Amino acid sequence: MERPSRQRQQERDTERESDEETVSCPECDSTEIVTDADQELVCEDCGLVLDERNIDRGPEWRAFNHSERQSKSRVGAPITETMHDKGLTTTIDWKDKDAYGRSLSSEKRSQMHRLRKWQERIRTKDAGERNLQFALSEIDRMASALGVPRSVREVASVIYRRALNEDLIRGRSIEGVSTAALYAACRQEGIPRSLDEVADVSRVPQKEIGRTYRYISQELGLELKPVDPKQFVPRFASALQLSEEVQSKATEIIDVSAEQGLLSGKSPTGFAAAAIYAASLLCNEKKTQREVADVAQVTEVTIRNRYQEQIEAMGFR
Repeated sequence: MERPSRQRQQERDTERESDEETVSCPECDSTEIVTDADQELVCEDCGLVLDERNIDRGPEWRAFNHSERQSKSRVGAPITETMHDKGLTTTIDWKDKDAYGRSLSSEKRSQMHRLRKWQERIRTKDAGERNLQFALSEIDRMASALGVPRSVREVASVIYRRALNEDLIRGRSIEGVSTAALYAACRQEGIPRSLDEVADVSRVPQKEIGRTYRYISQELGLELKPVDPKQFVPRFASALQLSEEVQSKATEIIDVSAEQGLLSGKSPTGFAAAAIYAASLLCNEKKTQREVADVAQVTEVTIRNRYQEQIEAMGFR
């Protein structure tokens, strides 16, 4: 007797779900029914409110700006991959004050100091978590020095965790793999950072970074497209205080020369630097080869060689 009753209940649930899915407007017979910000069922075609007694699953308080919303919110920070425990840990504040803002007594301060010390110790249970914590802190340090957004740090942390799970760290330095993961994340997110710039903020040589990057990208199957030189143009032009006209001209030079196959096998930073140098001459905002080379971190010889090729491609000689 129990099985048929359970089947009837399932049939009723299925019928109820199908009825909810096929709700139509009694005014215009439209099935375009949506839920607005006030948790009301509204017809998109005629604007008729069908139901206004839905459960509001939002907070019971109201806020009219970001600071007020932050002060009234009672939830913690979201889960993040940039911390070894994904941010699901407890931290003891260093201010030595209670919930009312009053200073603690000397006995309580010493007790909180001991608790804070043990909290830091037990956050990592073994050597693997300590190494992961060190690697993620290195990624965060280098990302801050490079000025890349938060999304790149998240992607770099995910790439490092994948390399750790695939046992690609064995036999390689933690700094080298974390730097290679950050460089791969910059390329994957379309943030133009050259290998020289990443090596400047790292603690490992550039040759090791390149070798480790090629290894983890191959083993993890990272599909990374070649770097577009046009991505470097806005940053280099801003550092040289050049106008929008020079930037658009440099972009045009890169497009024309790339169509003729001159970009193949060339460094994207050197190609962008030469295009900016050529555009600055054409727009009467002359910059020396040394100034452009210092910003792009390439040699003057590279700029001269690429410059000659681009000028010939543009038909000026």
